[in-house]
Amino acid sequence: MGVQWRKSSYSGGANDEQCVELGRLSPGIGVRDSKDPDGGHLTLTVGEFAALLARIKRTTSP
Repeated sequence: MGVQWRKSSYSGGANDEQCVELGRLSPGIGVRDSKDPDGGHLTLTVGEFAALLARIKRTTSP
């Protein structure tokens, strides 16, 4: 069975250059560019993904 990729709810329309998709992989979470779905993906463990989200939240908070 293939990976079911989900686009970020923050991704905009066709002109949005910063679109990402997430997919559940057996080793963790896959992250890929939705504009280039055949270009490969980054695989993070669940812990690494949680740490990435925490860092993004810290650096983008007002």
